[in-house]
Amino acid sequence: MIRTAAVVGTGLIGTSIALALTHKGVRVYLQDADESAARTAESLGAGVCRPPEGTVDLAVLAVPPGRIGAVLAEKQACGLARGYTDVASVKAGPQAEVDGSGADPALFIGGHPMAGRERSGPLAACATLFKDRPWVLTPSAATDRETVNRALELVSLCGALPVLMQAERHDRAVAVVSHAPHVVASLMAARLVGIEDDAARLAGQGLRDVIRIAGGDPRLWSDILAANAGAVADVLGELAEDLTTTVAALRGLASADPDDRALGDQLVSELLCRGTEGRACVPDKHSAVLPVCSPVRVLIGDQPGELARLLAAASELGVNIEDMTIDHSPGSPSGLVELTVTAASAVQMARRLRADGWNVQRVPAAPGEGFPEPLPVPDPHPAATAA
Repeated sequence: MIRTAAVVGTGLIGTSIALALTHKGVRVYLQDADESAARTAESLGAGVCRPPEGTVDLAVLAVPPGRIGAVLAEKQACGLARGYTDVASVKAGPQAEVDGSGADPALFIGGHPMAGRERSGPLAACATLFKDRPWVLTPSAATDRETVNRALELVSLCGALPVLMQAERHDRAVAVVSHAPHVVASLMAARLVGIEDDAARLAGQGLRDVIRIAGGDPRLWSDILAANAGAVADVLGELAEDLTTTVAALRGLASADPDDRALGDQLVSELLCRGTEGRACVPDKHSAVLPVCSPVRVLIGDQPGELARLLAAASELGVNIEDMTIDHSPGSPSGLVELTVTAASAVQMARRLRADGWNVQRVPAAPGEGFPEPLPVPDPHPAATAA
């Protein structure tokens, strides 16, 4: 049982782990080369900034991938913990460094919690960051059973779901689902540098969704990409081929030649269909694959409590909300809330909300039906002004 732990590195992930453990009654000792970061984490209740009196049960190395081997050897030399794990987002390189560092590999197991935020540092940390998220563990042939069990307990204490993988397979997987998407988001965000003010005001939730992760720490992401460069390059190389095809297709759509336009239309349609198919392959929070969903868009006023009122109304209908986005333009007295629900529930939900006075922008089509025009509703919610 883990009663004491050390967290080496008090950034977003390290501090979030420390907070989760502390909330579960584990005594946590914080270490960081940046003393101010450790003190900040301590002030948040993540642990204490002093050396442990004896050997702790588990040490979590929340340091850059290129430093895992050296830090592990250093901490093992001073007898910091009975077992060690890391949280680096690449695994094969750090494991190779561990094997060549002189440290005891039996006491180490690679780890990668699949959670994060676009912000970095201890102030962005959250004790529930890992709840119901996958947490990959990559034991080597040398990892002993006690070390594996301690890592599994860590995952459980943080509320995450353990996934055992080989290090190389993990790195190929995260290149597709994490590292390459970050590069794509950064490239798209870079297109916005110097954008004119009137164009920036047109930006909606779709753009924000695409570039959200581009706000990550550039130094950290440089280390991550360097550690998994080959696998990420393979993914981006395939993407570059698709982009080349797509650019040619769009040029064809802009052509005066009807044959070029027809081919361009076919290629673009195929791309969009493949995108829809690929998105459906990603598990949602409950099931193995994403359910067939439909958005219900509701215009709400900017009054305090209006969003809570809408969510309460949706809850009363017994409909599970799979996802939600809010598009609120600066200076606007209203916002557009998009509630994503299963397609089977969307029609009934939209009609019931509209009947209750909510400004539903469009009722999704039931089989064999079209899209009725939204009813004129003078106020986003008639009861809002009386609240």
